[in-house]
Amino acid sequence: MPGSDNTDLTRLRFALTVFFALDGFVFAGWVVRIPAIKEQTGASASALGLALLGVSAGAVITMMLTGRLCRRYGSHAVTVVCGILLSLSVALPPLTHSALALGAVLLVFGAAYGGINVAFNSAAVDLVAALRRPVMPSFHAAFSLGGMLGAGLGGLVAGHLSPTRHLLGLAFIGLVVTAVTGRLLLRRRPPKPPEPAGDPEQHGPRRLDGRRRGLVAVFGLIALCTAYGEGAMADWGALHLEQDLGASAGAAALGYSCFALAMTVGRLTGTALLERLGRTRTVIAGGTTAALGMVAGSLAPSLWAALIGFAVTGLGLANLFPVAVERAGMLAGPSGVATASTLGYGGMLLGPPAIGFMADWFSLPTALTSVALLAAVAALIGLVLRSPGGRPPDPGRKASRPASPARTSRGKPE
Repeated sequence: MPGSDNTDLTRLRFALTVFFALDGFVFAGWVVRIPAIKEQTGASASALGLALLGVSAGAVITMMLTGRLCRRYGSHAVTVVCGILLSLSVALPPLTHSALALGAVLLVFGAAYGGINVAFNSAAVDLVAALRRPVMPSFHAAFSLGGMLGAGLGGLVAGHLSPTRHLLGLAFIGLVVTAVTGRLLLRRRPPKPPEPAGDPEQHGPRRLDGRRRGLVAVFGLIALCTAYGEGAMADWGALHLEQDLGASAGAAALGYSCFALAMTVGRLTGTALLERLGRTRTVIAGGTTAALGMVAGSLAPSLWAALIGFAVTGLGLANLFPVAVERAGMLAGPSGVATASTLGYGGMLLGPPAIGFMADWFSLPTALTSVALLAAVAALIGLVLRSPGGRPPDPGRKASRPASPARTSRGKPE
């Protein structure tokens, strides 16, 4: 029954949206308590930096493994299990009293964080194919909104609750949400996308050949370029405004807020943009916009011009990562999602230290222009993929309504 199928897909979309939001909420809640955890453990800045690598190491190690688990047990079951592990592990850092112990528990936290990211993105790829609408940005918007809520709540309770009570509260919320929403997710199998006449390459993963592996790597490179910018803005944006433009600490904090808010808005409107432009044109436009915005943000002579530049950068980068992960997943299933996510996470790790080195060699404004350079690389990749010999199928613009066999066979370029 079509009506029943639509209802199931709507409920499934709701459940996945909740898990995306929960992931952002929990992770942001941990991040805002890092200063208090540093004081509690007595770790030096360098020791804390090494301990924080546990999150990254755990995530990277488990991302590829999670792709295999999703193929064997299903992305829905793996999402729920990782949601439980994420909720439990976020309560562990305040129980440690040394940098070594902190690094060990963050390895577990990072493993759960990386696992759930691959699992729910894989589930979302299946749902996007079944809905035949490019709704992937809406899930990532939920992650951004959850992160903003988690950071805001963390800032409000930081002066009243100890890290132990705060993160235990996050663990409780996470377990309750996982228990309620996980039941909805486990009752439904991942939907199978329709198989209309036309190029079957756009409807679910097939056996990987050399071309498909190459395309998955290319989409992973787009994710890397995007995540590089996110990591750079999070770690260096405020310092640039304060150090180079003379902004106060409060005004400097607005830099990342403008970037994050613009990225959230961009993702909330991403589905409409993808339906209008298609995926490849969205990548080209987004990469170009982000490159121009970051040049303005990093080289602007005034605070307000820099803030506008940061906001434009956020709008430009907003939908590149969701598109890259979705396309990799459509080509290679959970393994494609894992590959793109791992490369993307690598970009987030690479950005902050790379910019630090370049800032020492040149200057921080010059170093931040590397974000613009990689955004331009993402746009260039989009141009290459758009060419008849280089692009994979892009059903984005026509995804909201079935294409006739005649139109599909012609393969209108995007």
